[in-house]
Formats: sequence, structure tokens, C-alpha cells
Amino acid sequence: MEICGLVTQNKESVPLKSISVQVRVQDHVATVSSTLQYVNEEERPLEALFVFPLPADAAVCHFSAKIGEQEIVAEVQDRESARDQYDDAVSSGRQAFLLEESPESPDVFRLSVGCLSAGQNAAVTIIYITELAVQADHSLRFCLPAVLNPRYTPAGSGAGIISEISSGCGAVPYTLTLSVHVSSPKPISKLESNCSLDPLVFLQSDHTQATVNLSPGHMFDKDFELFVFYQDTHQPSAIVEAGVTTAPPGSLMRDPVVMISLYPEFPEEVMSSLATRDEFVFVIDRSGSMGSMMHYGKEAQMRIESAKDTLLLLLKSLPMGCYFNIYGFGSHFESFFPQSVVYKQKTMDQALKRVKEMKADMDGTEILQPLKHIYSQRCHPEHPRQLFVFTDGEVGNTKEVLDLVKSHAHSHRCFSFGIGEGASAALITGMAREGSGHAQFITDTDRMQPKVMQSLRFALQPAVVNISVDWTLPDGLTVDTLSPPINVLFQGQRTLIYAQGESSGGSGGTVTVKYSLKDQPVTNQLHFCLKPTEETGLSIHRLAARTLIRSLEQEERSGAADVEGIRSRMVELSVQAGVSSVHTAFIAVNKDSRQTVKGPLQQRRVSAYDSDEDDDMCYGLPQMGIRRYFACFKYSNDDVYDDIYDVGYDALAEAAPEPQKDLLLQLVSLQKASGCWDLDATLADVFGKTEDELTNQKPAQVDGSVWATLLALIWLYGCKIEQQVEWQFVAMKAASWIGSQKVGDLSQCVCVGNVLLGCQVTKETLGI
Repeated sequence: MEICGLVTQNKESVPLKSISVQVRVQDHVATVSSTLQYVNEEERPLEALFVFPLPADAAVCHFSAKIGEQEIVAEVQDRESARDQYDDAVSSGRQAFLLEESPESPDVFRLSVGCLSAGQNAAVTIIYITELAVQADHSLRFCLPAVLNPRYTPAGSGAGIISEISSGCGAVPYTLTLSVHVSSPKPISKLESNCSLDPLVFLQSDHTQATVNLSPGHMFDKDFELFVFYQDTHQPSAIVEAGVTTAPPGSLMRDPVVMISLYPEFPEEVMSSLATRDEFVFVIDRSGSMGSMMHYGKEAQMRIESAKDTLLLLLKSLPMGCYFNIYGFGSHFESFFPQSVVYKQKTMDQALKRVKEMKADMDGTEILQPLKHIYSQRCHPEHPRQLFVFTDGEVGNTKEVLDLVKSHAHSHRCFSFGIGEGASAALITGMAREGSGHAQFITDTDRMQPKVMQSLRFALQPAVVNISVDWTLPDGLTVDTLSPPINVLFQGQRTLIYAQGESSGGSGGTVTVKYSLKDQPVTNQLHFCLKPTEETGLSIHRLAARTLIRSLEQEERSGAADVEGIRSRMVELSVQAGVSSVHTAFIAVNKDSRQTVKGPLQQRRVSAYDSDEDDDMCYGLPQMGIRRYFACFKYSNDDVYDDIYDVGYDALAEAAPEPQKDLLLQLVSLQKASGCWDLDATLADVFGKTEDELTNQKPAQVDGSVWATLLALIWLYGCKIEQQVEWQFVAMKAASWIGSQKVGDLSQCVCVGNVLLGCQVTKETLGI
């Protein structure tokens, strides 16, 4: 049974006919306008519920409905008041629309469409603003989610998302059109997407403005991703936005707001050394859905197999002397070792053997319990804990998970990875934010390994402490920082600061960020102009309001004494700025209807729980090619069972060619924990040589292991330089090991190795 989009209790189809999206990207801020076209094809009035995903950090700032020629613009109101108005309007036969954020997860919104007359059209427009995240290749990523996967909710948690989820399908009953306009002070290098685009059109000769459209025929069977590449992406910048003169004096919307984008630069001498005393804990999702494919191209891997290859790279890249452990989780969890162990050859071999045996066989996605267990483990003195979490799923208790991570932020950093379409942005970005780490998303044809190794590079950077932000402004000007205190900085990653000023007079100001790195004081400064930027609307104000609201939500969840005061401040800020929050909702009622809707109301919503405890509720997941998935949730005695049925996979597997050997992973798998390689036939096979060919060319001054390790380095730099981000730490360990052997000048050995492997690599390039 497949259920796609908006459905009735009788599993009937959705009246959503089309989605039109306009995206305006200004530097690293995107304003997204989505119009959803509904048609009531019933012979009676209709009430419908549509559940859909938005970016977790989006600020929803506009909601309107157009019925015929009449447009109704929604107002932001207290949530309970808005619900009461909606219920009153629907019960009296008036057309009404209610948009509210899910209390369980900030990336899920519910749109209630009430009292559409038979045959009537309604166009609903939602506008939101979001910051674009910096990727490993320095691009900025915009994502329009196509699917909200069924979320695994732990038994007895009471979370209610799971039963109201609507998923995308291969044959969705609506169409998507999308246009993008990009502008920036920096020239645009290129735009890339995982979907087909029409040719890019530059509007200015200096390439600072461009437009592009999604090619016709897009089926919306996967997330739409756009990657924006600018020249000089890592330049710090500031945007000053003027306030609204009609807003109350002293309010956020009245005063100017500044958004500072910083890219901290760490001293080179600090970055040249690896941290060697950390504890690394890898947490791997082993639920049934990890058995699905990373993508549907020719050389696709199962998600669990890609995760296993990534674990191999991670384990080989760890520095000697650290601690590590690996957890697998689903509806239960298990660890490789009772507690973290010292990284050495024996423990690495034990872990690799377990990694090879890992399968996607642990049912649901319950991440809270393994995290509680990990946090209950004693931290090793002088070994800071680094937590790596991999999941392709959604959970119904996102906020509970984030609260747990936040409560242990003082003792660890959390690096999170969302795998595949539909991984919860709120969960992935939230865990990294609360755990002072970094989030990555691996979708479509992305390789998991480069993104994970970028995060390992961040994890190996020393922790930045004693961070302070100071402002230098002309006399008479003051500023209040709106962003929460900065608790994490990484080399090469953007940090945003929002602040509210009393005036925008004066020529310029300076923001200074000071911090300590390995006991060394570091200072980064940015000078900026105080003149307001043109044509930003109120996007910076609304993002600043969203930032403040999220901080207040965290205060409320942390058990602050004045909960009512915090909630009141949140509602006031949300209403004033016109952005959504967990305590407010957008409400639109057609008060000018000359004739109320008559007749019984046909409801189209999925109930919170099926009335028959033994019935299964099935939700269709995206259908691509011949592979089809169904996630079925059975409610019985308060337990939730999550099973994935894979239809037609055997036929696909039989038709698929044998995958080619990955020579890089083959080489990495042979490296010892210390960083060296043995001179043997398996290593020679990677190079396409025989063991005798390697042995016969070995210079007399070095032993077999040094020669083998030198050849491995030459091959990596000579044949796999395009994948350097994946093997950078493997190579650093190898070079460090060779240096420890005190074998003298290796220039002649490098020359012989180059001839043997057909490479042209210098000794200096190898780092030895």
C-alpha cells in the first residue's frame, strides 16, 4: 500500500496539484517563496492537513492564501489563540488556513486547509529565510526537501509526528517549478545541482548576478540541492540592515541589525600538528533503512556498506595513543568494547573484524539510549571526547535528543552526518550545534568519505577556548549581541554573529574576536561600514529574531525559573518580527466570505493512532527505478516495530555487475596502526606489480617496511591526488612513521619509487 502526500483516512489521494518555488540568494542568505496550488475535487467541502519539511534553521516570515481573486494574508498569533480561531472559523463554515511548527521538531510544519468548497481552488504561499551552509568544497548549499520520511518514535515517548507524515513518491500527484536568482558582492563562479538545470544566465558582466531554472519534467522524487560557488568565499563580511520606522522604539524591528560573517584563521604552527590524545566514539545507524542504496546510479553502494568503508578510513586515520570505541544502534544498541580502548594494532584489528560483520539488522532508529549510555561512561583525563554520529533516519523525539547533547556539551564535541534523502536536518544540525561540532549531509551521489574526513580534520583541531567578542564603534553608538555566546570555532568554517544597534550613524566599526588555541592567544578582526545595505528587505532582522527565539526555546527547555516570562517574550518577538516559533502560528481566516460553506465537512488527515491496535499503518517511501520500499509501523502494546520490505531487489542484484575494487580502500586497509605497510604480495597487487618487482627494486639502505611505506606514499600522491582529503591523515601517519625510523636521506629511494610506479613525486611533497 502506497500513501503519498496528503491523504484521507480512506487512503484517498491529495488535492495538492502544483508547487512553484522562487529562490532569491543574496550572498549566503536565501529567501524562498513556495506556492502550493490546491483543488478540492470532492463533491463536498474539504478540510485537509499537509505535513512537510523545511530547513531546521529557517525563519518562516509570510503565509497567505489566494482563493479565486481574493488574497488572505495570515497573521502571527499565540498558538492556542490561532487554533481557537481556526476551529471557530471551520465550525462556522468559513475558509481558514493554519500553519504551525511541530512541537517535536522545528523542521516539520503542519498546514491545515479548512472549508474549501467543492471544486474550489486555493493557492497557499509560504515564504521563509535561511542561511546557507558552507560545504567541504567551499560552496554554499541550498536544499529543498522533497520527502519527509516516516520517523521512528521510541515506544512510550508519546511523540506524535510519526502518524502524520506524508512522503514523496515516484509518481507524485503534483508538479514542481523552481527558479533561482543569485546576487553577491563577490563574483559567482558557478552553480551546480543534483537535478537538471537550464543554462545559467549572468545578468551582469562582472558575474555578480545570475539566474537559473529547474529543467522541466522534474518528478520531485528526491531533494533539490543547489551549490553556489563564489570567488573568495572565505572573506569575512558584514551586512547592516535598517529597521522599520513604524516599529516600537527600542524594539528589534525598529533598530538597525548587523550580521557578521567570520572565517577564523588559526596560526600555521598550531595547525601543523595533530591532536593525539583524544577519545573518538563512532555511533553508526544500523536500522533497516541503512540497507537501502546511497543513490540509484550504476555504482551505488548500500548505505551500511558505505558507512563500513568510511569506518575503515577513520580507524586507519586515528593517531596512536588515542582512545576509541564503536557503537551500532537501531531499536537497541551494542558497542565493540565495554568502554573505550587505547588505539593500537591489536584493538584496531579487533574493531576492523567487527566492522566487516556489521549489517543493517537492528530495526528502528532509537538514538537516545545509546547516547545516554555513552555520556554515562567516564571521560579519560586529558583525552577530550569526540563523538561521530551517522544516521539516515528521523526520530520523533528530536528535542529530547538535542537537550541531552547540550547537557553534556562541556565534556565532548559532536560531529553528525545525515545519510540519504530525508535525514532530519533538525536532528543533524542540532546535534552538531549543541555539541559544538560540525554537521554534514551525504545525499544522492555524494561520497561519504571526503565529508567525514573533513569533520575528522575539524575534530583533530585543538579546542578553541576563552572566546570573546568585542565591538569598537563611534562615540554615542552601542550594540547588543543577539547571538548566543560562541562556543566553537573551526579553521575554514563560517561563524555568524547577529547584533542590534541603537543607530546606524557614523562611518564604520570593528568587531574583534579573541580566543585561546593551545594556550596561545589569537585575535581576528573585521572592519565594517555602518551604512545600511540596500535591498535586503528585513531578512537580516528576521534571521536575528529567529536566532533569539531559538535561544529562548533552549532556555525554556532547560528548566529556567521564569518559564512564563520566557514564553511571553518569545510570543512577543515572534509576532513583532512576523516569524514562526513553537508557541505561535500563522492564522488566515476569510472573514469576507459572503456565503458560508454548507454541508458536512470531509476531513483529510491521518489520525494520531489507528483505532485498531493490530492494524498496520504503511507509508510509501520514494520509488526510484525498480526498487521499491515500504516502511510499516505496527502499534501493539505500546511498542513500535519498524520493518523495511525490499521489493524487487533480488532481480536488481542479479542484474548488477560486480563492483570494481576500490584500490584506495584496498591500500588503506593494509596500513598498520603505526602508519607503516608491510612489503608483501597484497600491497604489490594494489600497484599492479608482483612482490618480486617491489623487492628487487628495494634500495639497500632501507628495510622492507620503510620501502613499502615510501611506495604507498608515492602512489597516493602520484595516482590518487584528487582524493587527498580522504587519505590525508593516513599519509601524515606514514610520513611521521618514516621520520621516526631515522633512515637518512631518501631522495634516491623516491627516485627509484617514481620509476617503479610511473609517478613524478618529490620528496618534499611526501612530507618526509
